[in-house]
Amino acid sequence: MPENEGEHQGGQQADPQGEHQGERKPGEGGDKKRKRKSRERDETPPPAPEPLPVPVGDSHTHMDLQEPAAAAIIEAADRVNVRTLVQVGIDVPSSHTAAALAAEHERVHAAVALHPNEAPRLVLGDPDGWSGQRRGPGGRPALEAALAEIDKLAAEDQVRGIGETGLDYFRTGPDGVAAQQDSFRAHIAIAKRHGKALVIHDRDAHEDVLRILLEEGSPETVVFHCYSGDAAMAEVCAERGYYMSFAGNVTYKSNQALQEALRVAPLNRILVETDAPFLTPLPYRGRPNAPYLVPYTVRAMAVLRGMDSEAGLAELCDALDTNLKDAFQVQA
Repeated sequence: MPENEGEHQGGQQADPQGEHQGERKPGEGGDKKRKRKSRERDETPPPAPEPLPVPVGDSHTHMDLQEPAAAAIIEAADRVNVRTLVQVGIDVPSSHTAAALAAEHERVHAAVALHPNEAPRLVLGDPDGWSGQRRGPGGRPALEAALAEIDKLAAEDQVRGIGETGLDYFRTGPDGVAAQQDSFRAHIAIAKRHGKALVIHDRDAHEDVLRILLEEGSPETVVFHCYSGDAAMAEVCAERGYYMSFAGNVTYKSNQALQEALRVAPLNRILVETDAPFLTPLPYRGRPNAPYLVPYTVRAMAVLRGMDSEAGLAELCDALDTNLKDAFQVQA
């Protein structure tokens, strides 16, 4: 899940990939300037794309942040042959929501976790309005209590992944790094204990993410959500058997390094996602994203990989669907 540009712990930093569109996190207060920017965005849902020739899935979405209700989101996706959805939590409440949605809808599966930026805020408190709360410092007990809730949810059958967890050095400054890394290590242990896929959020932290995975020992399945590394990192991920999930930002012309990573990634190690309502693919960047827009990204991926013939697109779709089902151990 991408975060908003602007004020954050540790000072302002650039977003060199140009992949974040100024969206807001659930309940985020933000300042007046950000609110004005949000109101000025075109909130019209993009038109539905042509259905894909073979069913695929959305490996990472946030239906609780989208409109309309989940049932309508699932129906719209189904009409364009996007059949399987992974609903992802970012804190304790949204992880409970993910588990509930997965229990209610047959083709929805849950991932539960504390987002990397949630961990330091539990420990240190909220210095700004990013989380939509003004919590005081909770210290280690607050983080440990939240992790215990995630561990309980991880035992539920409809929960197929532990994420999104990982590291995000764009928003969290030096004071929060220890809490982030401790939380990441704890999530790795939870994923291994329950035999679930580890879903990683990695922003400006590639080296530390890869290092900690080696130090802790990776779970059997690792998914880099909204993959943001270059081709060299993609080769490392492939060597280790990690999945790389590509979002709508792979369609952005400025993301040439990301596009090259997609080209070199093995076909059996790539996934597609929306990260909706964020990262809407071209030609509708900046408008609300949703699972029904996956075909725009898939067709762009097909062009980038030289698979844009009718047979090539069908092969890509089949691989994306198979990979998602293998990664999350699901049948539909």
